[in-house]
Amino acid sequence: MSTLVLPSAPQITDGEFRDLRGWIHRQAGIHLSDQKKALVCGRLAPRMRHYRLSRFADYFRLLQEGAQPGEPQVAVDLLTTNETHFFREPAHFDYLREQIVAAHRSSGKPLRVWSAACSSGEEPYSIAMTLASAMGGVPWDIVASDLSSRVLERARTAHYPMARARTIPREHLLAFCLKGTGAHEGSFIVAPQLASRVRFMQVNLNQALPRLGEFDLVFLRNVMIYFDAPTKQQVVERIASCLRPGGHLMIGHSESLATIACSLKPLAPSIYRRP
Repeated sequence: MSTLVLPSAPQITDGEFRDLRGWIHRQAGIHLSDQKKALVCGRLAPRMRHYRLSRFADYFRLLQEGAQPGEPQVAVDLLTTNETHFFREPAHFDYLREQIVAAHRSSGKPLRVWSAACSSGEEPYSIAMTLASAMGGVPWDIVASDLSSRVLERARTAHYPMARARTIPREHLLAFCLKGTGAHEGSFIVAPQLASRVRFMQVNLNQALPRLGEFDLVFLRNVMIYFDAPTKQQVVERIASCLRPGGHLMIGHSESLATIACSLKPLAPSIYRRP
């Protein structure tokens, strides 16, 4: 009887890591510290096996030469972290309802919101639930974007494991979510009439933005922690240019614009406003 020999996991050299770290920074603005070497190795190893490559230098060359046109997007998807949940950092949704929605309801002006790093969709659907319950008859519109095509595909399904529902307020869960049955037991979907009001698109914040129009509110939360200082400056400038006068920017509670030169004025922790 022959012995089955499993291929050993590929190892990444310091030079190969520097090349791939530079590549993902150019593609997505993401800064990978030296401590992320094992992460890069682990997440890209399956692609190495897929192409029967033994060296990360060969995989880097494949990304550079464009022999596999779809592979750079696959690599970006694998190297970007997408951690989110419904109504994450709930103080932002309280502010949205109590301050921003209240102002627009009294004026009757439409409200446009951009979820600029929407991951698998929990953030923009949380925004949609908030607006649908609070805006009355005042029109509203949500654009949701991410760099990763993989998470956008998942977001568009509006389909989640039931465990993800634990952070959705009960009144929203009953009004805007449908429990799965049969083959879909143990999961839920955001009701189609609400999910259809969120427009998903792929946007790279590290490049010139497409024509998105102006927004009253942009959520840019928990993504700038992956950027170095110059990239963060450029991204905030691009985002600020999309805000209407008086528009708001919300960032993650662990983030700050203190080191960034911009025209936005702080209103509360992690909440800024364009004068």
